[in-house]
This record gives sequence, C-alpha cells and structure tokens, in this order.
Amino acid sequence: MSRAERAKEYFLQGYACSQAVALAFSDLTGVDERLISKIMLPFGGGVGRLRLTCGAVSGMAAVIGMLFASPENTPENKKQTYAIVQELCGKFKEQTGSLICAELLSGMKVPVEVGGNAEARTAEYYRKRSCADMVALAAQMIEEYLQEKGNI
Repeated sequence: MSRAERAKEYFLQGYACSQAVALAFSDLTGVDERLISKIMLPFGGGVGRLRLTCGAVSGMAAVIGMLFASPENTPENKKQTYAIVQELCGKFKEQTGSLICAELLSGMKVPVEVGGNAEARTAEYYRKRSCADMVALAAQMIEEYLQEKGNI
C-alpha cells in the first residue's frame, strides 16, 4: 500500500486530514502513532476548523520536520527544512490551486463553516468534498520527494 493510500485510509477512518498525512509516515518518523494523532489533531480543518492552512499541508510540513529537522536547530538546518516545505507546498498549490482550506472547500462547492463542531463522517460528507484526495496528494508528494532523494 502506498503512503497516499495509507493516508487516505486513515482519513476515511475518521482521522483529521493533518493526522492522516502524518500517520502515514509514522514508521519512518519513529514517532508513536498515538502521539502523532494527539499532536496533529488541532491542525485539522485548516487549524481547529478555522479554515486556514489546509490540514493535509500542515501534516505534510510536520512529516518533513520529523524527518529532516535537526534537534540542534542550526540556521543551516532551518534553511534546508524550510526549503523542502516550500518546495512541496509550491507543488501542492500548483496542483490544487491553494494551500488554504476555505479556498479548497469553496472550489469544491462546499459551504465553508468556520469553527463549530466537525461534521459527521457520512457518505454525503465524503461525496461532496475531495479532502481524502488532498490527503492522498500530500502523502504522495512526500513519498515522491523521499524516493527522489533516496531516503526510502
């Protein structure tokens, strides 16, 4: 199963977009799935359902941090890590049109509700939005980047 398929499956199981992307790489990051799930939950729905940065994009950035950020926090490492995130975000935006949750949902013709409770994950929920595809795309981009660089 590809990382994209794995991420999509996590999303379809009810995990937030941010969680789904990060969980698809837990074996590579070495971070416990329960911890990843807890840390990444607030980034779902465009950061706490505020519809800001897409949760799939936040998950992508978190995975890059877990894989490439140095505990020494050197300027060189920051520059390298930011450059990877910028590259992947550029590709994501090129393919989807935005990095912003509200804009992505509007493009899907989904009413954008800020805040409040998360919607029930029904067949209708999944039918009207392509968030599962966004999650898969983010995971695919990370996987392709890692393969290109010989990291997996």
